[in-house]
Amino acid sequence: MVAADNLQKTSEEAKFDLLAYLKERQKLCEIALERAIAIRYPEKIYEAMRYSLLAGGKRLRPILCLATCEMTGGTIAMALPTACAVEMIHTMSLIHDDLPAMDNDDYRRGKLTNHKVYGEDIAILAGDGLLAYAFEYVAENTKSLPGERVLQVIALLGRATGAAGLVGGQVLDLESEGKKDISLETLNFIHNHKTAALLEASVVSGGILAGCTSEDLQRLSRYSQNIGLAFQIVDDILDITATQEQLGKTAGKDQKAQKVTYPSLWGLEESRHRAQQLIEAAGAELEPFGESALPLRAIAQFITSRNH
Repeated sequence: MVAADNLQKTSEEAKFDLLAYLKERQKLCEIALERAIAIRYPEKIYEAMRYSLLAGGKRLRPILCLATCEMTGGTIAMALPTACAVEMIHTMSLIHDDLPAMDNDDYRRGKLTNHKVYGEDIAILAGDGLLAYAFEYVAENTKSLPGERVLQVIALLGRATGAAGLVGGQVLDLESEGKKDISLETLNFIHNHKTAALLEASVVSGGILAGCTSEDLQRLSRYSQNIGLAFQIVDDILDITATQEQLGKTAGKDQKAQKVTYPSLWGLEESRHRAQQLIEAAGAELEPFGESALPLRAIAQFITSRNH
């Protein structure tokens, strides 16, 4: 019986066109983000915010938010403001991460980084502007839902962004540069906060907006933590194996900065194996959602197979 179930699941997944799904949802997110921020006075700050927000990218986090909301009985309309907010927060983190005081990078998504175009001062402010506007955008644009759910999402986004989330992970990441004795526990802490926290917020917020039970929210949390860590492992692998053209940013940054990464601890093959194990564990968390979980299962597999 288990074998038959697995065969049916494989057949369903084979029929699901992930690339078409991602392309459709990506276009939807691009239109929403384009409309979210208009250029007004003082023009320079809005131009800088839009420069990085509309610079392309996979839009994985907003797509995860939309997919989770739909899977758990909600709609795209109720999740779209939060999906946009997640991308604004993610873009802020990229702008700040690229600054000379952080990773000091010249390229992001195949374009010059924000501070290379607008200067460090405006880049910092553009990131700040996007972060503040993300919360405003959720509060003002999420319609016809209980206020308690909206507040829960805003609190979740704040926790994922601040010292308990990506800010805390970034601090430890900076402190760990050049140190050879970083443990696996420390590396996991860095990436569970710096990378996985916002991915988790993207997924779980979709479930909150749809009115998920606490049990289902815990499943979504475990799913997203697993894919978040897998995402980082693959990123570490690509930093070694991909070209700058494939990455859209400088290749080999981790080695140059003498960072401890998963491949430096495990090697490439073991890193790939561990990432696949995490994806399989993530898929197991989606079993109760049945066929409606196809997009989230396929996105999980996409994370380990991507080359950029």
